[in-house]
Amino acid sequence: MSQETLEAQTVVIGAGVVGLAIGRALARAGHEILILEAGDRFGEGLSSRNSEVIHAGIYYPEGSLKARLCVAGRQQLYQYCEARKVGYRKCGKWIVATSDHQAGSLEVIRNGAGRNAVELDLVSGASLSRMLPDITASAGLWSSETGIVDSHALMLSLLGDCEDAGGQLVLRAPVIGVETSGKCHRLRVGGDMPAVLEARKVINAAGLGAAGLAQEWHGLPASQKPRQWLARGVYFSYGGRHPFSNLIYPVPEPGGLGVHLTLDLAGQARFGPDVEWIDNEDYSVDPARVSRFINSIKDWWPGLDESRLQPAYAGIRPKLAGPDGGGSDFRIEGPQDHGIDGVVNLFGIESPGLTSCLAIADLVKAKLA
Repeated sequence: MSQETLEAQTVVIGAGVVGLAIGRALARAGHEILILEAGDRFGEGLSSRNSEVIHAGIYYPEGSLKARLCVAGRQQLYQYCEARKVGYRKCGKWIVATSDHQAGSLEVIRNGAGRNAVELDLVSGASLSRMLPDITASAGLWSSETGIVDSHALMLSLLGDCEDAGGQLVLRAPVIGVETSGKCHRLRVGGDMPAVLEARKVINAAGLGAAGLAQEWHGLPASQKPRQWLARGVYFSYGGRHPFSNLIYPVPEPGGLGVHLTLDLAGQARFGPDVEWIDNEDYSVDPARVSRFINSIKDWWPGLDESRLQPAYAGIRPKLAGPDGGGSDFRIEGPQDHGIDGVVNLFGIESPGLTSCLAIADLVKAKLA
């Protein structure tokens, strides 16, 4: 069956929170926007499988994209949610140390956050016991700027803004390859109605699929086709009442921030994610992993009722460094980086991607200017 050839001005690949934010920003800047999403609905991938936390910008190296975009994006996101009546709560979070060794790490975290212009309060002794009577900790850092957000409502609002500005979302339209020749980018689109789409500008915001799509992009330099690792994290929900109104995080562990307690806007608690390096995309949750959760949580909350932990869901982080590779930054690469007119690739967009989405969109817009 022959494929129809269509034309578009600006195509955003991926309708997660970052893709929707980019589509919104570009549509409001006058671009004719087409957002292509492989799934049946927007936001089914990374954007619906996270903690829904608005991060303050604590852990990221000074000057990194993650640090810059998280701090700027957090401020923009709070303002956006307030203006658009998107559900959120600036509930704050504690980073707690359960040993003298971990207590020493808190000062390192605090100093690093300060370099990102994020202020944290160090609390210990009787003061901490009064503030967190149910927690076993020798010291803690308080982050007043951390919050939570209704991620689905946020994405719905971003999509509404994009459509109001003339943008269009097309579902069940996976992009399976791209060929660049001069200033023309030919996208091979699969799905129910396969087609070839010729676009002047293309933004690859495909989340877990972004690096794989780059491998199938003829005309993209090999240096712009990064290797990707997958780090799965599972969550367990906690049924019924609990004593917490703030988020509780242990001192970070390699690959993530440790098994921590987050809250949704209804106040329900969930724990996670842990870190498990996997070879293929797999969102299954092994109920047996609960034993590791129990041990981790009881380090700082001895009152945990184990029977109330239930498997919830799993998320996968697209990592640009493997288990032994240390941390990695976002890669957001435009014509200035790869020499291809009208193209921006986004790789390794994991946490704090949700927090940073509006700032990421501004950066993409600037790279296309």
